[in-house]
Amino acid sequence: MTIFPENLAPELVDRLISSGGGELARKLGIEFLELSAEYSVATMPVEGNTQVVGILHGGAHVVLGESLGSISSAIHGGPERIAVGIEINATHSRSTSSGMVTATCTALNLGRTLATHEIVIRDEQGRRLSTVRMTNFLKDL
Repeated sequence: MTIFPENLAPELVDRLISSGGGELARKLGIEFLELSAEYSVATMPVEGNTQVVGILHGGAHVVLGESLGSISSAIHGGPERIAVGIEINATHSRSTSSGMVTATCTALNLGRTLATHEIVIRDEQGRRLSTVRMTNFLKDL
């Protein structure tokens, strides 16, 4: 069950729930646990998301980070705006080959037209695997 902020517009909640975070997020098995503009949490299985040598694919890290950063930015923007990613980067610190990873997304800046988030992805032992930073432009619908 995903936890949303109490003041979130119902139409935005409906959009987030009905999309499941988007087709790619669903394919990767991303599960959103807590969502807000300031702080969000999601998990993703390693199994099914590995590269040829059996470790979690770096691109999967980025998809997890971008999914959380985009949704958090969309929540900040509200139902009359959409979040459009304009910059993303990732630093991979460690690899993992099994289990579940957890991403925590923290707002660095929530402005009128830009939102920047840092997403830290950790393994089941709490070790940092990667750090993703993303900036979204908040565009009127």
